[in-house]
Amino acid sequence: MRTLFRAGALSAVAASAVLCPPAAAHATAPGDNGTVKIHDSATGEEARRNEPHVCTFYLDAFGFDRAQRVDWHIEVWAPTAGVKGETVRSGALTLDGEGHGRTADLTLPDGHYKLFWNFADEKGSAKHKVFWTDCEEEDGGTPSAPSTPSASPAPSGSPGEAVPSSSPSSPSSSPSPQGSGGDLAETGSGAPVGLLSAGAAALLGAGGYLVLRRRRA
Repeated sequence: MRTLFRAGALSAVAASAVLCPPAAAHATAPGDNGTVKIHDSATGEEARRNEPHVCTFYLDAFGFDRAQRVDWHIEVWAPTAGVKGETVRSGALTLDGEGHGRTADLTLPDGHYKLFWNFADEKGSAKHKVFWTDCEEEDGGTPSAPSTPSASPAPSGSPGEAVPSSSPSSPSSSPSPQGSGGDLAETGSGAPVGLLSAGAAALLGAGGYLVLRRRRA
């Protein structure tokens, strides 16, 4: 009888465990779920990639527990310069029902930084991301070439000084044609004026001589 009683009791306990599981078994235990990314301000929230070189940026969280509370801060992190640990920006946010959330757009002076991401029920150290801001490279452009000054107008001549004309002036008169001898003028028929004068004088002398002979006769 005792053996049958014990077997019946164990069967009842096992059946109740199967039919009525504890409510806690259905809930996901809180912990270090999810990841956080650095995003350029122009990158959409749905992107899962990390962008460690940015100018204006925001923090984008994925896959954390629903409605999880997050506290974050950013420290200067320049190992080569030996500068670490100074907090330059901090904030807090509550994630949505899917464990997603983002900060507003942020800016920092050009430099090397580290994000520390703390949240409720975390186990171990905070999640973190190292990144650089470099706005000078993004905003700087090739300087435009200086404009070439326009040519100055040619100065007009000073008083008393002739200014040459841009085109040669036409001669006022054409040179007179020279004779075949080079020094005697010619008539329209081409005969030298001197020869004609000599012939006229000879004829005039001959006429006078004839007149005198007639008078003597």
